[in-house]
Amino acid sequence: MAVGRENGIPGTGALNGDDHRIRYIPLSYDSANSQASALDLVLAIRPEWTAPGSNVEFVRFTDGITNTLLKAVNKRPGLSKDEVDREAILLRAYGHGTDLIIDRHRETQNHELLMRYGLAPELLARFENGMMYRFIQGAVTHPEDLRRPDIYRAVARRLAEWHAVVPCISGRTGHSRKNSRVDGLAPLAASALDSNLGDAEFQQALDGVAPGKPPPNVWTVMQKWIFALPTDTDTQRARQADLQRELKTLVAELSQRPGLGANGLIFAHCDLLSGNVIVLPKSATTADKSEPTVTFIDYEYATPSPAAFDLANHFAEWGGFDCDFSVLPTRAQRREFVAQYVDAYFDIRDAKAAPGEAPADRAAEVEKLLGEVDLFRGVPGFYWGIWALIQATISEIDFDYASYAETRLGEYYAWRAEASGERERSSAEMPLRERRWAQEK
Repeated sequence: MAVGRENGIPGTGALNGDDHRIRYIPLSYDSANSQASALDLVLAIRPEWTAPGSNVEFVRFTDGITNTLLKAVNKRPGLSKDEVDREAILLRAYGHGTDLIIDRHRETQNHELLMRYGLAPELLARFENGMMYRFIQGAVTHPEDLRRPDIYRAVARRLAEWHAVVPCISGRTGHSRKNSRVDGLAPLAASALDSNLGDAEFQQALDGVAPGKPPPNVWTVMQKWIFALPTDTDTQRARQADLQRELKTLVAELSQRPGLGANGLIFAHCDLLSGNVIVLPKSATTADKSEPTVTFIDYEYATPSPAAFDLANHFAEWGGFDCDFSVLPTRAQRREFVAQYVDAYFDIRDAKAAPGEAPADRAAEVEKLLGEVDLFRGVPGFYWGIWALIQATISEIDFDYASYAETRLGEYYAWRAEASGERERSSAEMPLRERRWAQEK
């Protein structure tokens, strides 16, 4: 089941800001009137579901902590479950206030781009506060599934396909200036940013946070989120200033490192938690294969990023929303994942190589990527910690975002103390997450 502008690419008109080919329905999903509003939306694209014998039902998924996700099915008499699921629609309504965090126009572009490469289900329509797309038949994974060797090898192969095949489309970092709180950050920001800058100058400062890296990218996204942090109290303003300093340090240390892809960036999912990994059913052509095949859903956070960030972010999700650090991948598990990823990535890249071009030294690439993932292991905690601080002020979902923010930021600071040697110098005990990361088997 499914839960949660580069010129020269043929047919990318919609990716250059023109996504009118995706149908738009001028209706909204209303959580206070869920059944009726969802039915209106579904019938707008499936009017035949009003025919005699139709029995439209909705199944609510609860795996995500941001959006509302409903599966719409028409249980007509005589249809098997597989036949019903083949016609099913997923309706995803955006969480309250999440436009502050997510560029919804970019999300539509991402979905359409992935469709072109056979890596996303058909996007059927957008509506005022969400989208509808085809249901993917399969089984959603849970955190414990991500730790199964057959599943994590399948995830590695699919992620390598994303990174090797899908181009990075440059543009601007979608941002609402009115939601920014930048007073007092001028000395700390990447450029001379202050509240008197015009919109164009503000956009330039945002997009230029990592010099030489075309926007949007994971660095510009984090800068956008820091600018959107609440600043109503002295404590909040101090937190924002601290996080701005940390981002500046991270950008200086990590943004210019060499990596896979042009400019060291690949098209990354950036939210590869278990609810976004679907194990596909075996078909007649794959039934004899022992290894499963997976696909990914939900592309609202997808953006160009270092490959090491996407991998480190996925590894952090082995512990689920509970952040169980005791089950994060050991070095041996990370090596197996990275080896599978490197083989799949360079199978694709070497097949496209120019005649006479030497194939990649895959053993060396495995070691290089393992080292990069080690360096990036604290960044997902920083990324999601900032995100959760914002969600704590805007979300209507019953989830303790404030505690989650402190846990994730704690991951980052624990990594920072370990990497700098501060923890060892202070004779403090190594935290569980760092101990698990250092564990060989």
